[in-house]
Amino acid sequence: MKFTAFERKLQGTGASRRLRVAGKVPGIVYGAGEPALIELDHNALYHALKKEAFHSSLLDMELNGTTTQVLLRDFQVHAYKPQVLHVDFQRVDATTKITKKVPLHFVGEENSVAVKTDKCTVNHVIAELEITCLAQQLPEFIEVDLSGLTLGHSLHVNDLKLPGGVKVVTHGKPNPVIATAVAPVAEEIIVAAAAPAADDKKGKKGKK
Repeated sequence: MKFTAFERKLQGTGASRRLRVAGKVPGIVYGAGEPALIELDHNALYHALKKEAFHSSLLDMELNGTTTQVLLRDFQVHAYKPQVLHVDFQRVDATTKITKKVPLHFVGEENSVAVKTDKCTVNHVIAELEITCLAQQLPEFIEVDLSGLTLGHSLHVNDLKLPGGVKVVTHGKPNPVIATAVAPVAEEIIVAAAAPAADDKKGKKGKK
Protein backbone atom coordinates (compact mmCIF):
# COMPACT_ATOMS: atom_id res chain seq x y z
CA MET A 1 0.00 0.00 0.00
CA LYS A 2 1.12 3.52 -0.75
CA PHE A 3 0.36 6.79 1.00
CA THR A 4 1.58 10.38 0.83
CA ALA A 5 3.07 12.30 3.75
CA PHE A 6 4.17 15.92 3.97
CA GLU A 7 7.02 17.48 5.88
CA ARG A 8 5.95 19.04 9.19
CA LYS A 9 8.01 22.08 10.11
CA LEU A 10 6.35 23.03 13.40
CA GLN A 11 5.96 20.93 16.52
CA GLY A 12 4.40 21.27 19.92
CA THR A 13 0.91 21.08 21.34
CA GLY A 14 -0.33 24.29 19.75
CA ALA A 15 1.00 23.41 16.30
CA SER A 16 -0.49 19.92 16.47
CA ARG A 17 -3.86 21.34 17.51
CA ARG A 18 -3.86 23.70 14.51
CA LEU A 19 -3.01 20.83 12.20
CA ARG A 20 -5.95 18.79 13.47
CA VAL A 21 -8.32 21.72 13.02
CA ALA A 22 -7.08 21.94 9.42
CA GLY A 23 -7.87 18.27 8.81
CA LYS A 24 -4.30 17.01 9.18
CA VAL A 25 -2.69 14.42 11.47
CA PRO A 26 0.77 15.00 12.98
CA GLY A 27 3.16 12.07 12.87
CA ILE A 28 6.76 10.94 13.06
CA VAL A 29 8.96 8.52 11.13
CA TYR A 30 11.91 7.00 12.99
CA GLY A 31 14.55 4.33 12.37
CA ALA A 32 17.48 4.22 9.88
CA GLY A 33 18.50 7.84 10.33
CA GLU A 34 17.12 11.00 11.86
CA PRO A 35 13.45 11.08 12.89
CA ALA A 36 11.26 12.96 10.42
CA LEU A 37 8.26 15.04 11.45
CA ILE A 38 5.37 14.50 9.06
CA GLU A 39 1.71 15.35 8.58
CA LEU A 40 -0.95 13.39 6.72
CA ASP A 41 -4.44 14.05 5.41
CA HIS A 42 -6.80 12.95 8.18
CA ASN A 43 -9.57 11.42 6.05
CA ALA A 44 -7.14 9.42 3.89
CA LEU A 45 -5.37 8.07 6.99
CA TYR A 46 -8.65 7.37 8.81
CA HIS A 47 -9.90 5.18 5.95
CA ALA A 48 -6.50 3.51 5.51
CA LEU A 49 -6.51 2.47 9.19
CA LYS A 50 -9.70 0.50 8.56
CA LYS A 51 -7.80 -1.80 6.18
CA GLU A 52 -6.08 -4.83 7.69
CA ALA A 53 -3.11 -4.59 5.32
CA PHE A 54 -2.26 -1.07 6.51
CA HIS A 55 -1.50 -2.51 9.96
CA SER A 56 0.39 -5.66 8.98
CA SER A 57 2.34 -5.07 5.77
CA LEU A 58 5.13 -2.91 4.38
CA LEU A 59 3.92 0.51 3.26
CA ASP A 60 5.35 2.81 0.60
CA MET A 61 5.49 6.33 2.01
CA GLU A 62 6.03 9.17 -0.46
CA LEU A 63 7.66 12.18 1.21
CA ASN A 64 9.24 15.11 -0.68
CA GLY A 65 9.23 13.13 -3.92
CA THR A 66 11.04 10.13 -2.38
CA THR A 67 9.41 6.79 -1.63
CA THR A 68 10.49 4.97 1.53
CA GLN A 69 9.28 1.67 2.94
CA VAL A 70 7.82 1.98 6.43
CA LEU A 71 5.74 0.06 8.95
CA LEU A 72 2.87 1.44 11.01
CA ARG A 73 4.03 1.28 14.61
CA ASP A 74 1.46 3.19 16.63
CA PHE A 75 -1.43 5.60 16.39
CA GLN A 76 -3.66 7.44 18.83
CA VAL A 77 -7.34 8.19 18.40
CA HIS A 78 -9.71 10.51 20.23
CA ALA A 79 -11.53 8.99 23.21
CA TYR A 80 -14.98 9.40 21.67
CA LYS A 81 -14.63 11.22 18.33
CA PRO A 82 -13.78 9.45 15.04
CA GLN A 83 -10.49 11.35 14.92
CA VAL A 84 -6.89 10.18 14.59
CA LEU A 85 -4.64 12.31 16.81
CA HIS A 86 -1.12 11.07 16.02
CA VAL A 87 0.66 8.35 14.05
CA ASP A 88 4.12 6.74 14.20
CA PHE A 89 5.95 4.92 11.40
CA GLN A 90 9.28 3.05 11.28
CA ARG A 91 11.62 3.06 8.27
CA VAL A 92 12.75 -0.40 7.19
CA ASP A 93 15.07 -1.93 4.62
CA ALA A 94 16.15 -5.42 3.53
CA THR A 95 18.29 -5.90 6.66
CA THR A 96 15.77 -4.65 9.25
CA LYS A 97 14.59 -7.38 11.60
CA ILE A 98 11.18 -6.72 13.11
CA THR A 99 8.76 -8.16 15.64
CA LYS A 100 5.13 -7.52 14.82
CA LYS A 101 1.64 -8.96 15.27
CA VAL A 102 -0.06 -10.27 12.14
CA PRO A 103 -3.68 -11.44 11.76
CA LEU A 104 -4.71 -15.06 11.27
CA HIS A 105 -7.02 -16.01 8.38
CA PHE A 106 -8.93 -19.22 9.09
CA VAL A 107 -9.87 -21.39 6.09
CA GLY A 108 -11.34 -24.86 5.51
CA GLU A 109 -13.42 -24.91 8.69
CA GLU A 110 -16.65 -25.90 6.93
CA ASN A 111 -14.90 -28.88 5.24
CA SER A 112 -13.44 -30.37 8.43
CA VAL A 113 -14.77 -33.62 9.89
CA ALA A 114 -15.36 -31.79 13.15
CA VAL A 115 -17.87 -29.41 11.56
CA LYS A 116 -19.19 -31.43 8.61
CA THR A 117 -19.76 -34.75 10.38
CA ASP A 118 -19.67 -34.14 14.13
CA LYS A 119 -21.45 -30.74 14.03
CA CYS A 120 -18.79 -29.16 16.25
CA THR A 121 -18.26 -25.47 16.81
CA VAL A 122 -14.72 -24.31 16.09
CA ASN A 123 -13.39 -21.93 18.71
CA HIS A 124 -10.76 -19.51 17.36
CA VAL A 125 -8.64 -19.14 20.50
CA ILE A 126 -6.44 -16.35 19.11
CA ALA A 127 -6.94 -13.98 16.17
CA GLU A 128 -3.33 -12.85 15.65
CA LEU A 129 0.23 -14.00 16.25
CA GLU A 130 3.36 -12.10 17.15
CA ILE A 131 6.16 -13.00 14.75
CA THR A 132 9.74 -12.06 14.08
CA CYS A 133 11.34 -11.86 10.63
CA LEU A 134 13.13 -9.55 8.22
CA ALA A 135 10.94 -6.66 7.15
CA GLN A 136 10.93 -7.84 3.54
CA GLN A 137 9.59 -11.24 4.66
CA LEU A 138 6.66 -9.82 6.65
CA PRO A 139 3.45 -11.62 5.65
CA GLU A 140 0.24 -9.61 5.44
CA PHE A 141 -1.46 -12.48 7.30
CA ILE A 142 -0.92 -16.14 8.23
CA GLU A 143 -3.36 -18.69 6.85
CA VAL A 144 -4.68 -21.33 9.26
CA ASP A 145 -6.04 -24.45 7.54
CA LEU A 146 -8.76 -26.05 9.67
CA SER A 147 -9.86 -28.69 7.15
CA GLY A 148 -8.10 -31.47 9.09
CA LEU A 149 -9.67 -30.63 12.45
CA THR A 150 -11.52 -33.46 14.20
CA LEU A 151 -13.67 -33.81 17.31
CA GLY A 152 -11.69 -33.60 20.54
CA HIS A 153 -8.58 -32.15 18.90
CA SER A 154 -6.99 -28.71 18.65
CA LEU A 155 -4.70 -26.93 16.22
CA HIS A 156 -1.48 -25.57 17.72
CA VAL A 157 1.22 -23.12 16.65
CA ASN A 158 3.53 -25.99 15.67
CA ASP A 159 0.87 -27.18 13.18
CA LEU A 160 1.04 -23.96 11.17
CA LYS A 161 2.83 -23.71 7.84
CA LEU A 162 4.78 -20.48 8.29
CA PRO A 163 6.29 -18.47 5.42
CA GLY A 164 10.05 -18.71 5.01
CA GLY A 165 12.08 -16.79 7.58
CA VAL A 166 9.11 -16.25 9.88
CA LYS A 167 9.21 -17.37 13.52
CA VAL A 168 6.43 -17.15 16.09
CA VAL A 169 7.10 -15.38 19.39
CA THR A 170 5.33 -17.45 22.06
CA HIS A 171 6.61 -15.68 25.20
CA GLY A 172 7.56 -18.92 26.97
CA LYS A 173 4.51 -20.95 25.99
CA PRO A 174 5.81 -24.08 24.20
CA ASN A 175 2.98 -24.68 21.74
CA PRO A 176 -0.07 -22.41 22.16
CA VAL A 177 -3.50 -23.49 20.93
CA ILE A 178 -4.78 -21.69 17.83
CA ALA A 179 -8.22 -23.27 17.44
CA THR A 180 -10.17 -26.12 18.97
CA ALA A 181 -13.26 -28.18 18.06
CA VAL A 182 -16.02 -27.99 20.64
CA ALA A 183 -18.61 -30.77 20.65
CA PRO A 184 -22.26 -29.73 20.32
CA VAL A 185 -24.16 -29.45 23.58
CA ALA A 186 -26.96 -32.00 23.88
CA GLU A 187 -30.28 -30.36 24.66
CA GLU A 188 -32.19 -31.78 27.59
CA ILE A 189 -35.91 -32.01 26.94
CA ILE A 190 -37.88 -31.83 30.18
CA VAL A 191 -41.46 -33.06 29.89
CA ALA A 192 -43.69 -31.51 32.50
CA ALA A 193 -46.05 -33.86 34.33
CA ALA A 194 -49.56 -33.50 32.95
CA ALA A 195 -52.05 -31.90 35.34
CA PRO A 196 -55.00 -34.13 36.35
CA ALA A 197 -57.96 -33.65 34.08
CA ALA A 198 -60.91 -31.74 35.43
CA ASP A 199 -63.21 -34.77 34.90
CA ASP A 200 -60.91 -36.96 37.03
CA LYS A 201 -61.17 -34.48 39.89
CA LYS A 202 -64.95 -34.49 39.66
CA GLY A 203 -65.01 -38.29 39.56
CA LYS A 204 -62.95 -38.54 42.72
CA LYS A 205 -65.28 -36.13 44.50
CA GLY A 206 -68.29 -38.19 43.46
CA LYS A 207 -66.87 -41.40 44.98
CA LYS A 208 -66.76 -39.91 48.48
